[in-house]
Amino acid sequence: MTRLKIFTGNANPDLAKEICAYLCIPLGSAIIKRFSDGEVNVEIRDNVRGVDVFVVQPTCPPVNDHLMELLILMDGLKRASAMRVTAVLPYYGYARQDRKVLPRAPITAKLVADLLTAAGVSRLLTMDLHAGQIQGFFNIPVDHLYSAPVMLEYIKAKYGNGIVIVSPDAGGVERARAFAKRLSASLAIIDKRRVAPNVAEVLNIIGEVDGKTAILLDDMVDTAGTLAQSAEALRRNGAKHIYACSTHAVLSGPAIERLEKSEIEELVVTNTIPLGPKAACRKLHVLTVAPLLGEAIKRIHFQDSVSSLFV
Repeated sequence: MTRLKIFTGNANPDLAKEICAYLCIPLGSAIIKRFSDGEVNVEIRDNVRGVDVFVVQPTCPPVNDHLMELLILMDGLKRASAMRVTAVLPYYGYARQDRKVLPRAPITAKLVADLLTAAGVSRLLTMDLHAGQIQGFFNIPVDHLYSAPVMLEYIKAKYGNGIVIVSPDAGGVERARAFAKRLSASLAIIDKRRVAPNVAEVLNIIGEVDGKTAILLDDMVDTAGTLAQSAEALRRNGAKHIYACSTHAVLSGPAIERLEKSEIEELVVTNTIPLGPKAACRKLHVLTVAPLLGEAIKRIHFQDSVSSLFV
């Protein structure tokens, strides 16, 4: 794999290092600094002429800084004559605005897709998109990975039998149904209406949760308002134990405080987003997706099947 190089910005260097360790290759050398006015300055130290390059950079908070780092890295690599540049976005930011729900509203998921394409991205590798149709916003190949294999392995080992998989909203039913099928578990849905951004109101639960171990399943947890309210509703309806699984741990604002006070006994997340000091929360358990991303990168490089990872 001498013609494969992996670079990273400041978003999640630890994940990039884990991926490189899995692939047994060194991390590419690039210096990312700031000019005095805050502009991003990128210096690529390695020769990438004719090389298959992957840039690991989730667009996590601070989203705008990390997105600009990614775009400038891409531009620098293309101008350095890289053979192909693949953007590896374990977490795809701005994905929640994927359609017009109000008049005069932007579609930021499409805007980010256009920015990446304009910067010279040849291919996108991402994980658990907020909405699967975002793949259609690109006119380049998109490899969409799922954290399901990592999550399912942990759930089977930890939570035992009598499980009900709970989708916190109608949009996550397909994901929850897939998990329930793999676990031979039942399925429940929470009827939720969002009254404002980051503000949700739980109405009722569709399905049987009384006396069962309920596992709330979502693609991301931001302020944890939905999870906390959903857990409270599950407890009122007789759930014996309440756990939660979420791929992307944004955990902004009062999220940690809400999680600590909630009925949730454990929140299982992945390291697509670095947690920093938040990792000290006693209810958090972090799983690594580095081997999954590393295997996908290897298969893309050697032009092998990526979808067979999830068969």
